[in-house]
Amino acid sequence: SRPTVMAADSCSWFSALAVGVSLLKCFFISAYRSTDFEVHRNWLAITHSLPVSRWYYENTSEWTLDYPPLFAWFEFGLSQVARSFDANMLQVENLNYASPATVLFQRLSVIVTDVVFIYAARECCRCVREPKGSRDILSQPSFVLAVLLLWNFGLLLVDHIHFQYNGFLFGFLLLSVAKHLQSQHLQGALLFAFLLNLKHIYLYVAPAYGVYLLRSYCFTQDNKDGSIRWSSFSLLRLLALGAIVTSVCALSFGPFIAMGQLPQVLSRLFPFKRGLCHAYWAPNIWALYNVLDKTLAVLGVRLKLLEEAELPLASMTGGLVQEFEHSVLPSVTPAVTLVCTLLSILPAAASIWLRPRGARGFLRCLLLCALGSFMFGWHVHEKAILIAILPLSILAVENREDAGIFLILTTTGHYSLFPLLFTAPLLPFKVALMLMFSIFSFTYQCSYYLDTLKYFTFSILEVVFPLSPWQQRLPFLPLLVTSVYCAMGVCYAFLRLYASLLLQREDKPKLL
Repeated sequence: SRPTVMAADSCSWFSALAVGVSLLKCFFISAYRSTDFEVHRNWLAITHSLPVSRWYYENTSEWTLDYPPLFAWFEFGLSQVARSFDANMLQVENLNYASPATVLFQRLSVIVTDVVFIYAARECCRCVREPKGSRDILSQPSFVLAVLLLWNFGLLLVDHIHFQYNGFLFGFLLLSVAKHLQSQHLQGALLFAFLLNLKHIYLYVAPAYGVYLLRSYCFTQDNKDGSIRWSSFSLLRLLALGAIVTSVCALSFGPFIAMGQLPQVLSRLFPFKRGLCHAYWAPNIWALYNVLDKTLAVLGVRLKLLEEAELPLASMTGGLVQEFEHSVLPSVTPAVTLVCTLLSILPAAASIWLRPRGARGFLRCLLLCALGSFMFGWHVHEKAILIAILPLSILAVENREDAGIFLILTTTGHYSLFPLLFTAPLLPFKVALMLMFSIFSFTYQCSYYLDTLKYFTFSILEVVFPLSPWQQRLPFLPLLVTSVYCAMGVCYAFLRLYASLLLQREDKPKLL
C-alpha cells in the first residue's frame, strides 16, 4: 500500500464533490431551523454591541454565551460582515429576530466557513493508504473517503438544516489528525489547541492527544521489545508542545483572566445543573440506564413492591432539560459520570502508551475517547456522535473490520439525529439524504441487514406511531425507542472498536 498523491484528475473529482455539496447546502437556506439559529444570532449581537467585559455576563436572552473565548471572537468577526446584511440582527434586545437578510447571512456563514472542513477532507484523502495497481476511481479509498466526509448525512442535517457550525470545527479536528498522519506533530498539536479554545466539547479526545504526543513525540526511541526508552525523552519537544498549548490558551483566556472573569467564563462553559441527559436522550449508556430504571419502577408498582405516589415524577421522559432523580436505581451525579468516562478511556490510553503503533493507533485511541465520553458523559448531546463517526471514516476505507464498525456506528448514530428534524415537511428530505448516504456506504462496504432494520424501525416510529392512539398518551415514546435502539448499536460499535485496538498486534491495513 502507499499514501495517496492527489494528482490532477483527483483534484478534479474532489472539486466536483465539494462544489456539488456546497450547492446542495444552498438548497436548505430557507429550510426549518432550530433554536440554535437564535443562539448564534444572539452571540453575534453580544460580541458586536457589548464590550468584552460583558460577553460572559450578558443574559437578556436565555441563550447566553457558553462557548470558549476563541469562538466568541469568531462570532465577533462574523458580526463585522453581518452588519452589511441587516444591522438589526446585532441588537441584543431583538430576541428571535429572523429577517430574510439575517437568515441568508447566517446560512451563508455556515456554508462559507465549511471551506475549513473541505480543506481538511482533502488533506485526509492525501493520507489514505491506496492499494497497488489501478482501480476504478469510484472504488478508490480516497474517493470513497471524500464522499463519506463531504457528503456526511449527519453534518448536513445538523449544520445546514438544524443550524450550527460543526463543519468549521470538525475541519480543525480532521486537519489536526491529518497532520499527525503526515508526521507534522507540532502543527497537529497547534490545530487541536485552537479547536479546544473554539469548542470545549473536544476535551472528549484530549487524553488521546496528550498520551500520544508524550509517548510518541517526546520520547523519540523505543527498546527492541517495544517498551519505552526513558533516556530518549526530549525536554525540548515537551517545552515546544507546552509553549503551543500555553500560548493558544493565553490568547483565548488571557483577557478574561486579566479582568478577573475566569470563574464566570468557566461557569458558563460547564453548567452541571442541566441534568444527566439532554431533552432528547443521546443514545448512550445512560439512555439504557434510564429505561431500565423506568421498567423497574413500572414492574415494582404492578407487583405492588413500590408505591406509585412515593416515586419521583417522570421528568426524565418529559423532554425537558433539567435535573431529575431515578425512581429505583441510584441517581447519577456528575462525579459518577466523570469516573465512568475516565475508566472507559483508560485502557485505550494505556494501550498506545505501552504499545504505540503510530498515528493510526492514535486515531483508534481518539475514537475510543470520543465514544467513551459519549457513552458515559454528563448531559451529552446526540450531535456529539459525529466526533467519532467522521474520523472513523478514515480507517473505514482502509480496513474491512473498521468498515463493519463504521457501518454500525453510522447507521445508529445518524439515525439518532432524526428527531432533531421533527416537522412533517422535513420527513422526505431527511429520509432521502440518509438513504443516499446509506446506499453509498453499504454499496462500497457491503452490509445490508442493519440498514433494513433501521428503516423498519423508522417506518414504525415516524409513520405508524403518529397515527396510533398512543401519540397523545405517550408523546415521548418514539424518542425513547430511538434512543434505546441507537444506544445498543453505539455500545456494540464501541466494544468492537475496543477489541480492534486491544487485540490487534499491528496496525496493518486490510484493504477493501
